Amino acid sequence: MSMDEEDPGDRLPDFAERVLDLAERIPPGRVMTYGDVAEWLQEGGPRQVGRVMALYGGAVPWWRVVRADGVLLPGHEQRALEHYRAEGTPLRGSGRTGRGSLPRLDTARARWDGRHDDPGTCPAHDGRPTHGGQGARDGQGARDAQGRTGPDGPPGHPDGSA
Repeated sequence: MSMDEEDPGDRLPDFAERVLDLAERIPPGRVMTYGDVAEWLQEGGPRQVGRVMALYGGAVPWWRVVRADGVLLPGHEQRALEHYRAEGTPLRGSGRTGRGSLPRLDTARARWDGRHDDPGTCPAHDGRPTHGGQGARDGQGARDAQGRTGPDGPPGHPDGSA
């Protein structure tokens, strides 16, 4: 195999690529639930989207794809909360967790429907992904099949290891 040929083992599944493309388009301060992503893509379901985010989501703004109940991603609450506060994502009251009291996302106010006609968001969306295939994302480098790139590592693996 020459250096220019792509190893099929290094490619992400098409569904994963579409999930990650959509996650990248969610504007700062806004969120989509796992179910919203599946519905928008008209494929898979919340669990499949969650699996993609856990395996490959470290190179995209993973904190913008959330649980419908607004509970912060278990094990990553503090990192996510830092992002939400920096982006001005609407939060509400505290919810009890095993590790104390944390705010929840105000999904009713923060939810994004995938349209780009919100003020200050992206140009008009024509239904096609904005990124083509495997490659660099916002200067963070290419993802391999295990999703290893990005400074935060995939949400399922805080240190970026598989």
